[in-house]
Amino acid sequence: MLSLIDEDIVGIPVLAQKLMLIQATMIGRCLPEIVRKINMKMETAVLELNKLPMILIQGDFSEFPDEPKMHSTARLAEMLSHFSDNLQETPKEVNEFLMDEIKILDECKCVGLPNFIPRSAFLAILSHHVDDIHAKPVEFIRKIWDYIEGVLISVLSKYSENFPQIQSSIKRAGRSLITKTKEQAVNRVSEMVEMEKLTDYTCNPDYMKTWTEKTATQQSFIHAVLTDVKKPEKFSLAGFGEVKISHLRKYHAHLLQQAFDMKMRITSYWTIVLRRIVDNLALYLQFSVKNLVNTQFQKEIVAEMVDPRGGGGVERMMEESPSVASKREKLKKSVKLLKESKDVVAAIVDQTSGFGDR
Repeated sequence: MLSLIDEDIVGIPVLAQKLMLIQATMIGRCLPEIVRKINMKMETAVLELNKLPMILIQGDFSEFPDEPKMHSTARLAEMLSHFSDNLQETPKEVNEFLMDEIKILDECKCVGLPNFIPRSAFLAILSHHVDDIHAKPVEFIRKIWDYIEGVLISVLSKYSENFPQIQSSIKRAGRSLITKTKEQAVNRVSEMVEMEKLTDYTCNPDYMKTWTEKTATQQSFIHAVLTDVKKPEKFSLAGFGEVKISHLRKYHAHLLQQAFDMKMRITSYWTIVLRRIVDNLALYLQFSVKNLVNTQFQKEIVAEMVDPRGGGGVERMMEESPSVASKREKLKKSVKLLKESKDVVAAIVDQTSGFGDR
């Protein structure tokens, strides 16, 4: 009876083949779940590893989404805008209208044609204006670098808290750099403002346009002061409002014309000077901050870290705290083992699929 059974379905080789197929089928059913669990564990380990504080030189210093004070670009733009508004706001007339100009013209009298304004008189008025605002740009640049110092120290503190050996040294380097940069900035801004005293120059066409518009009322103004029979107490001037003129009636028409002309010249030119100071300051600020971040800071930090007085060498200073270092190493090993396990499982899948095709 057994002799009638087909040889292809009996014998040890056939049994072994059947068992291999059964094993391949069972592994095929279980492997997807195994792969899924390996992937989950590996993703969890990688996520936890990424949450650990980054090594300082790899850190991203721009991620402070919930701290507006740390959003430096926006805060610096706001501070610059406020400074510009403050610098360009129209000051109140301390003395009576045209009296500063009349006084300067009287002191700068010279032998020459009567319808020319002495350049020395214009520069003297300009110098007074510059002196009046000189402190504002200097105070502003000090305020800017105080703010930058606060941001820098906050960033350094946050990203070096897991490196206790380096924290004090890197903060010291940051403060030292800011102190030097602030001093340089104050000197540069002072020079920038003082330069405006040296000469009266601009290529901005708005100067001539504005001066022409303002001097258009000169004859009406002189008439109201000297020849108007109504002898008005005040005169309406664009950009100045109602100005008192009764105190000017004792002066000669020629002097009044010169004073009026110089007032309009300095007013037209002063607007350009103030805007030029703001523009130059904004460009200098952008340049100096970029230079600080991209060049100076790295040099200062390196110099501080290699200084034996700073803590005894880069290697020791860059050591992490033992707990963080241990956790980092364990997670790296775990990720490595899980990746290897995934590769092994993938190889088994390939083998079992080969059996299934036979």
